[in-house]
Amino acid sequence: MSTASAASPRPAQEIPNEQRGQTRAKLFDWKLLLGILAVAGLLFISLFTGQYDIFGGEDGTLMFEAVRIPRTISLVLAGAAMAMSGLVMQLLTQNRFVEPSTTGTTEWAGLGLLFVMYFVPAATILDRMFGAVVFSFIGTMVFFLFLRRVTLKSSLIVPIIGIMLGAVVSSVSTFFALQTDMLQQLGIWFAGSFNTVYRGQYEVLWIVLIVVIAVFFFADRLTVAGMGEEIATNVGLNYNRMILIGTGLIAIATGVVTVVVGSLPFLGLIVPNIVSMFRGDDLRSNLPWVCLAGIAVVTLCDIIARLIIAPFEVPVSVVLGIIGAVVFVYLIVRRRDRG
Repeated sequence: MSTASAASPRPAQEIPNEQRGQTRAKLFDWKLLLGILAVAGLLFISLFTGQYDIFGGEDGTLMFEAVRIPRTISLVLAGAAMAMSGLVMQLLTQNRFVEPSTTGTTEWAGLGLLFVMYFVPAATILDRMFGAVVFSFIGTMVFFLFLRRVTLKSSLIVPIIGIMLGAVVSSVSTFFALQTDMLQQLGIWFAGSFNTVYRGQYEVLWIVLIVVIAVFFFADRLTVAGMGEEIATNVGLNYNRMILIGTGLIAIATGVVTVVVGSLPFLGLIVPNIVSMFRGDDLRSNLPWVCLAGIAVVTLCDIIARLIIAPFEVPVSVVLGIIGAVVFVYLIVRRRDRG
């Protein structure tokens, strides 16, 4: 046997499975366990943060069970779902600067809420959720279709177009709300606050758990779809179907969170980018970290919102908006410095 033959690599089918699996980062390791413990600590703090004395109050136990626990569960579900939505949207658009609040998806969800409330005055929370999801899906598809038909030279143009589209939809919503005397309700929905979350009103948020599970299930196919239509088709993937699935997941998460909590700006933008900076772009191994980081960011912002002007509370969207805007500018400057 020649030296060249001896040095040649073995065929892929002869390489043991455990050796082939070493190229992919592990989903769970000790670092993830530490992250879970840190997030659990934040959630524990959230449970006992507030102006009402649950230990000495007359209805302390009731307050804890009916308000504090539902609020903390909502932080987990909303944070994980919106972070995942941002990750999926960035993957499908091949752009790190997009997420539901920079593509008009959140504004479309608000418009859907207004339409349902106007045409179905006695609408239940499920009816409002359905309207928000349908309009979110339509708005996200409009954005994707625009990107497929227009060639953009800079990735920064994509979120700018999305923000402009969102501004147009928001103007339509404001005009419609003024004409129908629902402007106050529109403001409440877009305040993005967890102080209206309580037992009997938040349970619909469990639906977004489907989004999180589905993203894990479709992770590899979404990754291939994110490489572009030509590559996806060449490897046998139905590209258009995956776009519809991804859009549907984003619409469900955005619609449900908008109905229950309101707008959570920039959450889906900052979390995937922060995780990517520290862990690279391996989608499947990053998924648990994106969930954890989304929960941590929204929980930390909610705690700050409850304490910053205590005994009053500011909307969590205000804190998220300030932090998200700073991170957004940092990402733009960082990208410019890298050419």
